[in-house]
Order: sequence, then structure tokens, then C-alpha cells
Amino acid sequence: MLIVGRIFRPNRPYPEKLEAYECGIASEGNAWENMGHRYYVYAMLFLAFDVEVLFLLPWALVFDQLGLFAFIEMVLFILVLVIGLAYTWAKGALEWRY
Repeated sequence: MLIVGRIFRPNRPYPEKLEAYECGIASEGNAWENMGHRYYVYAMLFLAFDVEVLFLLPWALVFDQLGLFAFIEMVLFILVLVIGLAYTWAKGALEWRY
């Protein structure tokens, strides 16, 4: 199917279409510049706490039906995340430096 699509598709390139972005704004600089590693640290922390919310919401909805064991499990889960955040903070990874 990919080969058939390549054969029959229209091929009308023009300079604006061949640019890196088609948003109407002229491209500036090199598209292959390195990003700072701090951006990735922030992204990973965001994902970790986003997953925490995904686990907390269903747990909170059925909290009255769960026993003490489930409460202790969630406290341990949150404790592990807080320890990870404290470690990241202590290492200085949350400071935005250039």
C-alpha cells in the first residue's frame, strides 16, 4: 500500500512546502541544535507526577471501599515519589541555569 500510495500521490513540491515547518513563520536557525538536558529532567518529572495522578484518581474514587492496606500502599507510593523529588531537588536538577 505504501508503494501504491507513492506511485499515485501528487508530487508538487514548492519552496515553502519543503521548509522544516509549514506554520507560516519563516524558519530560523538550525533544526538539529542540541536541547539542554534540564528540559528532559523536567519532562520526566512531569511524567512521574502525571502517572501519580492517574493512580490517585481511581484510588480516591473508591477510597471508602478500600481497607487500611490500600491506604498504606498509597502512602508508600507517594512517599517514594516525594523521596525522588527531594533527591532531584537536592542534586540541583530543578534549577534552571543557562
